[in-house]
Amino acid sequence: MASLHILSIIIFTPLVGVLFILLSYSFKGDDEAVANSARWVAVWASLATFTVSLFVWMQFDSTQADFQFVEKVEWIKSFGISYHVGLDGISLFFVLLSTFLTPICILSSWEAIKTHVREYMIAFLVLETFMVGMFCALDMFLFYIFFEGVLIPMFVIIGIWGGPRRVYAAFKFFLYTLLGSVLMLLAMMAMYLIAKTTSIPELIDHEFARSVQIWLWLAFFASFAVKIPMWPVHTWLPDAHVEAPTAGSVILAGVLLKMGGYGFLRFSLPMFPLASDFFAPLVFGLSIIAVIYTSLVALAQEDMKKLIAYSSVAHMGFVTVGIFVANQEGITGSVIQMLSHGIVSAALFLCVGVVYDRIHSREIADYGGLVHRMPKYAFVFMVFMLASVGLPGTSGFVGELLVLVGAFQVSTWLAALMATGLILGAAYMLYLYRRVIFGKLTKEELKSILDLNMREIIVFVPLIAVVIWMGVYPTSFLDPMDISITKLVVEYENALSLYEAASNPAVK
Repeated sequence: MASLHILSIIIFTPLVGVLFILLSYSFKGDDEAVANSARWVAVWASLATFTVSLFVWMQFDSTQADFQFVEKVEWIKSFGISYHVGLDGISLFFVLLSTFLTPICILSSWEAIKTHVREYMIAFLVLETFMVGMFCALDMFLFYIFFEGVLIPMFVIIGIWGGPRRVYAAFKFFLYTLLGSVLMLLAMMAMYLIAKTTSIPELIDHEFARSVQIWLWLAFFASFAVKIPMWPVHTWLPDAHVEAPTAGSVILAGVLLKMGGYGFLRFSLPMFPLASDFFAPLVFGLSIIAVIYTSLVALAQEDMKKLIAYSSVAHMGFVTVGIFVANQEGITGSVIQMLSHGIVSAALFLCVGVVYDRIHSREIADYGGLVHRMPKYAFVFMVFMLASVGLPGTSGFVGELLVLVGAFQVSTWLAALMATGLILGAAYMLYLYRRVIFGKLTKEELKSILDLNMREIIVFVPLIAVVIWMGVYPTSFLDPMDISITKLVVEYENALSLYEAASNPAVK
């Protein structure tokens, strides 16, 4: 499979779509016809990418813990930097999440984006290349290039097609994430000087001194904590979500927030196990604050997008706890939670986008009684609201349950405090749903509002299918990642045991 360069095909197929759209600039014609051609090119390029990624999933060997479909070509020989890509059970599903959500974003933007359509489609296809490339990268500096490259199209999407305060939100998003990443780059340079390699598998096997791990862990934490985002460096997220176009919010919540969690799993835990163990209480404390505080803030919101944005911070609190309890259940739960949140939060932002496109308001107070005019919409919104709450039978339940089981093994208090997030989550999501969907239809502008059209139904059906699939039959997702997570946990525990034995030679 590696000889087919299958991962390179997935990474760079969106750029083929970009090339076709760029060629359209040389043709003269009706503006709407040109815009439609760009839309169709973007759809087919993203669907082709998703189809190839499904093929990779089908060919993936779930009994193998090592990286698969590996491709390696020397790139910058003087520094040992290679174009080195591959997948394991953890990164596989993040690639699938990225390729799955991109065509959905493009379809959801079909009528909402009316200006600079070609440029918008180009930005999304370039963004897909960077996202997929980051999850596939097995060279540290290649990872950094893709990791930072994501900022550029996202900055453009928010800054050009966003709301009234789009420029402020775009710069805030860019500066927050860039600042943390500068520290990560310095840490990467230090790792290269120490280990004499940029290969991620080789760096995982390299044993850094504990004092070095502390500083390297903090540098990476500065970047990943902003990206995920953790409290208190989460303040860029509500602004970015509110001002971004609907599809921008979808990809931001669905994929970009997962980059921080993926970074913890790919770098912090396997490369700096001693530092991860040392700083775990700090992560737990910040995560508990995120779960409880941002849930309470979500309860107070009057803007639907802001409410969902703050709920994302709370859900990511579960993810960081699951990662740093560093046991099989916790890490598995955190990965499933990221995948579930990627689908559910994306769908919730699409639900907001549906009604925003009709009456151009995100204020909760402007709605009420939509079930009388939009029964299909009410059903779709209900499915994703219940998945966000963690109802059994939906994807949200599986991840949260596993994280709580993993947290309980570490501390009963930790699990109990995290469980309050489930109660608060039910409170703000049910509160939102009741005010928007139920009640009397009294507002004149809502009396003529139209239910979901066929394009919107096509967008929501696959999202509902995945949410139910993950909730009813999670084994299909758990099995491929199981052996990779087991390897990560075993190596983490071995590193701690060896350090403890070296520190206490009298203890056998």
